[in-house]
Amino acid sequence: MSRRRGLRRLLVLLLTLALVAGGVYAAVFFVQRSETLVSERCTAVVNGQTAELAPDQAVYASLITAVAVQRGLPPRAATIALATAMQESKLRNIGHGDQAGPDSRGLFQQRPSQGWGTEEQVMDPFYATNAFYDALVKIPGYESLEITDAAQRVQRSAFPAAYAQHEQMGRFFASGLSGQTPEAVQCTLRSAGAAGDPAAVADKLAQAYGVPASALDSQTLVVDADGSQAWSVAQWAVANAKSLDVTEVEVAGRSWNRTERDGWQESDAPDGQVRITVSPANA
Repeated sequence: MSRRRGLRRLLVLLLTLALVAGGVYAAVFFVQRSETLVSERCTAVVNGQTAELAPDQAVYASLITAVAVQRGLPPRAATIALATAMQESKLRNIGHGDQAGPDSRGLFQQRPSQGWGTEEQVMDPFYATNAFYDALVKIPGYESLEITDAAQRVQRSAFPAAYAQHEQMGRFFASGLSGQTPEAVQCTLRSAGAAGDPAAVADKLAQAYGVPASALDSQTLVVDADGSQAWSVAQWAVANAKSLDVTEVEVAGRSWNRTERDGWQESDAPDGQVRITVSPANA
């Protein structure tokens, strides 16, 4: 009898372990599957209307707008630049041209043969963006021109009317990423797959805005800023969250959390600074 009881207990134990292992596997499978089902995107919502970009496009949109902020240009300049880059390259840093300009390269499809710089230079998004603005600001009254007119005077495109179709996207993302509309830009992303590097975030910020960032701890950077600049930096960080493994951004009583996927929410974030937290080393 005692031997039969022992076998029964062993069988019960093995079944229990199998159920636990199965439950753990199912939970892990569910989490992994739910992650793959997340449709990654970045949106800009202004006056109840929405424009959408893929996360990689949002990175370039944030750089283009940040450079305008750094140069003290109005959001309209960023709107023109964003609409232009969307038409020319779909807001991607492409290394080839088309039939109209076989040597065209980069975000704005600038041509080395037309004096825009070397191929290496126009493939540098920061250089290309500044080159675009250098040409734009030479146009008298560009702020009041139609998108198509302003863009065409810079680009000399064979299809100038095409820029107009991207005006709403340009206006909405320029408004949010310049900080003129707080909480406009948010991204829905899968969980970070790697540890973030605060130093890499600081380097990108220094280039985009020319502002320093200090370390609060091993995961969090702090940028001293307020008003529209604070919201510009904060929404820049959200737009770069996928590429830089950012998990949380805090600014002016609000926070964006990558895991929660619920947009900007109320928080105890202080005024006068932006806090950017990256994924930990054990991610």
